[in-house]
Amino acid sequence: MIRILFLAFLTVGLAAPALADDHGHAKKADIVDTAVAAGSFDTLVAAVKAAELVDTLKGDGPFTVFAPTDEAFAKIPKADLDALLADKEKLTAVLTYHVVPGKVMASDVVGLDSAKTVQGQSVSIDASDGVTVDGAKVVQTDIETSNGVIHVIDTVILPKG
Repeated sequence: MIRILFLAFLTVGLAAPALADDHGHAKKADIVDTAVAAGSFDTLVAAVKAAELVDTLKGDGPFTVFAPTDEAFAKIPKADLDALLADKEKLTAVLTYHVVPGKVMASDVVGLDSAKTVQGQSVSIDASDGVTVDGAKVVQTDIETSNGVIHVIDTVILPKG
C-alpha cells in the first residue's frame, strides 16, 4: 500500500522542482519539496499526501517538522502501518503530532523540555544525551526550508491516548 501511495504521489507530479528567484539565484524549497528531494522520506511524503496535508506543509509556516525516515516507518509492523495509512483521521493526528508551529532550530530545542504540536498535545524533549523527542533520537538537525525547519528522527512518534 505504501508503494501504491508513493507511486500515486509521483504520478501527480509533486517532485521537487528547481527553484530560483527573479534574479536566477537558488532559493530554499519548502518542507514537502525538501522531503521529496532528500529521498529518505518516501513513506512520510506518501502519508502526508494520504492525509491531504501537502498544501498545509507547503504553506507559509513557519513549521518545525520532526521527520521520521523510511527506516523509522519500517519499525512499525506492516499491518499496523497499512491500517494507519487507511485511517485519515488517525493519520492526520499522527502526522500533525510531528509538527510544531514556528521555526525551532537545534540551538532552541536543546533548551526545551517540551513543545506543543499542531496536533494539540506536547512532545517531550530530552537533551541530556543527544536529543530525543518522545524517545525518538534526533539524527540530523536544522535542515532549513523556505517555510521552516526539519529535524530528522529515527522513530515515528505517536500522540498519547
